[in-house]
Amino acid sequence: MSWRPTYRSSKFRNVYGKVANREHCFDGIPITKNVHDNHFCAVNSKFLGVVTESAGGGSFIVIPLSQAGRLDSHYPKVCGHQGNVLDIKWNPFFENIIASCSEDTSVRVWEIPEGGLRRNMTEAVLELYGHSRRVGLVEWHPTTSGILFSAGYDYKILIWNLETGEPVKMIDCHTDVILSMSFNTDGSLLATSCKDKKLRVIEPRSGRVLQQASYKNHRVNRVVFLGNMKRLLTTGVSRWNTRQIALWDQEDLSMPIVEEDIDGLSGMLFPFYDADTHMLYLAGKGDGNIRYFEITTEKPYMQYLMEFRSPAPQKGLGVMPKHGLDVAACEVFRFYKLVTLKGLIEPISMIVPRRSDTYQEDIYPMTAGTEPALSASEWLSGIDRDPVLMSLKDGYHRPNQLVFKAPVKEKKSTVVNGIDLLENVPPRTENELLRMFFRQQDELRRLKEELTTKDVRIRQLELELNNLKNVSPKDV
Repeated sequence: MSWRPTYRSSKFRNVYGKVANREHCFDGIPITKNVHDNHFCAVNSKFLGVVTESAGGGSFIVIPLSQAGRLDSHYPKVCGHQGNVLDIKWNPFFENIIASCSEDTSVRVWEIPEGGLRRNMTEAVLELYGHSRRVGLVEWHPTTSGILFSAGYDYKILIWNLETGEPVKMIDCHTDVILSMSFNTDGSLLATSCKDKKLRVIEPRSGRVLQQASYKNHRVNRVVFLGNMKRLLTTGVSRWNTRQIALWDQEDLSMPIVEEDIDGLSGMLFPFYDADTHMLYLAGKGDGNIRYFEITTEKPYMQYLMEFRSPAPQKGLGVMPKHGLDVAACEVFRFYKLVTLKGLIEPISMIVPRRSDTYQEDIYPMTAGTEPALSASEWLSGIDRDPVLMSLKDGYHRPNQLVFKAPVKEKKSTVVNGIDLLENVPPRTENELLRMFFRQQDELRRLKEELTTKDVRIRQLELELNNLKNVSPKDV
C-alpha cells in the first residue's frame, strides 16, 4: 500500500499577505520603546491609536485612518496619564471611545472628537481608580456596551460599570501577574493566562473558576477563545524552551487536545483568531513573519496554510474589525504592524484570491456588528446574549445612533504657575528642547509684530476720533 500525504481542500489555502503602498502607511511615529509584552496599538474603522514615547507621563496618539503618510512631529497626543501607558483598546460599539491603562494605577476612558485631535487631550471622560499597582491590560466586554475589564499587577481583575464609573466586581483568584484575557462569543466566560503557569476559565460575574490547568509540558503565555467551537488556543513555551501552541477543550483542561511546536525563537507568540473564517494567525514579537492556520473540529484540528514574511521586525500588531475591511478586494483580515526602528506602521491585508468581482458570501458570513446586545445593568443581572450580527454585503454604511454617556465626576489637573503640566509635556532630549526654544522665539517675535501693528492701528483710530470731535457743526 503506497503512502499518500493527507490533503484537505480549503478555500483559504491560497490566502496571501499584501503590504500597503508607502502612501497608505503611517510614518514618523515615535512608537514606545517599552518592553511590556503588549501590542501598543488599537484600530477601528475610523482611527488608529498607538502608544508613544513621552517624558513626564504616558501618552498615545490617535490618527484618523484617512490621514495616512508622514506624521507631523508636533501632532497632538492624549497625555493625561502620569505613568507609561501599557494598553489601549477601542470600544467595539462607540468608535470614538477608547480605554487606556497605565503604570500610574489608573484606567481612563477617552472620547476622541470627530476628525481626530486638534490639541493635546488631558481630560478623560472617566478616570477609574481601584488597582493598587500598575494596570497592564484592559478589555471591553464583547456584547455589552458599558462593561470594561482591567487586570493589574496586584493580581486582580476589576469589572467596571461605566454607567456609574465604579467597580462592580473584583476577581482575585490569581497568584501572579495576569498575562492575557479572552472572552467567548457571548461574554459569559473569561479565559486568563497567568505568570503562575496556570490557564483558567472563569465565570466573570461570580468570579468562580470553572476550569484550571497547570500542564508541565506547556507553559502558557497567551490564550484566546476559538469562537463557538468550545475550544481554547494557547501560545507558550515547551519544557525544552521551544515556542509552542496548544488546543484545549474549554470544559476539560486536564490535558491539551493537541500540541504543536513552532520554532526555537525567544519572542512571545501572539495569537489572533478570526471566528468567521476559522483562521488562526500567529505573530511573534520581534519576528518579521506571520503564520496562519485553519482550525477545524476534526483531526488534525490545526491545518497549516501559509506564512507571510517580511524583513522588518514587529513590536506589536493592531487588528481592524470586520466592518472596516475592503470586501471588494476579498480582504478577510488586516493587521497594522508597528516597526519601531523606522517609526513606521504598515497595514498588511490578508486576501483570498478570487477572479470574480462579485460579493463572496462564502468568505463573509454574518459577523458581529456595532450594536450592543445588552446594557451593563442587564448583563450584571445575569443575562447573556449572542452578538447582534450584520452583513458586509453592501459595505458598512449604517451609522451607530447610540451616544456614550459617562457619569459626571470632578476633573483633576496639575497646574503650576498657571501651566497645566499634563497638557504641556516637557521635551525629552536636548534637540527637542532647542527646537521648542526656537519655536517659542519665533512665536514671541510674531506676537510682538502683531502687537506693534495693532498699536499703530489704535493710534490712527484715536487721531480719526479726535478729528471728528474737532470738526465744528458748521462744517458738517
